Amino acid sequence: MANDYYLLPSLFPMKKIILISDTHGFIPETFWKYLDGADELWHAGDVGTVDIIDKLKEKIEVKGVYGNIDGEEIRKEFKEYKAMIVQGVKILMLHIGGKPYVYSTRMRELMAHYKPEVVVCGHSHILRVEYDKRSKVLFMNPGALGRQGFHHVKTFLRFNIHEGKVSDMEVIELEARAQKFEE
Repeated sequence: MANDYYLLPSLFPMKKIILISDTHGFIPETFWKYLDGADELWHAGDVGTVDIIDKLKEKIEVKGVYGNIDGEEIRKEFKEYKAMIVQGVKILMLHIGGKPYVYSTRMRELMAHYKPEVVVCGHSHILRVEYDKRSKVLFMNPGALGRQGFHHVKTFLRFNIHEGKVSDMEVIELEARAQKFEE
C-alpha cells in the first residue's frame, strides 16, 4: 500500500538530553539522579575543573564548550563552540552567545555560517528558553548549576530530540545557591 512507509521505525530515535552550564567546579549531589535514563549531557561552559567532566563522563556521554573561566585543561577537552546535528536538528553551542535579538558578535558569525535550528548558551546564569522569531532558532540557556554567581536557584534543562524536533522541555530547579552570611 502507498502509506506503508509510515510503519517503518523512525530514522531518528529519541535522544534524552540534559543541558547544564556554569558549574564553576561544583555539581550538587541532588543533580546526579537526573542522569538516569538520559542519553547525553551538554555543558554550555564555565565548567571550572576537569574533574567535573571526568565525573560526568563516568555516567553519561558529555558534549560541551569551554567558558570564559575555564583554563587550559578544559580547553583541551572542549572547544570554543560546538556545531552538531542531533537526531536531525542543527545545534550550535557557545558559552557567551548573548540572548535572542541581542546575540554576541561571535554568535551572530557562527549562526550565519552554521544556520542552526537551536542555539545553546550559558554565561548569564539566567535560565531562558525562547523561540527567536527573527532568527528562527530555539534559544536555550539552562541558567547555572554551580554555587558561584548571582543566581538564587540552581537550574538546568531536560528535553528530548526526536524526529527532528525538540520536545518535552523541562526546567529543573534544585536547591538554592549557597548564600554568604554576614557576621
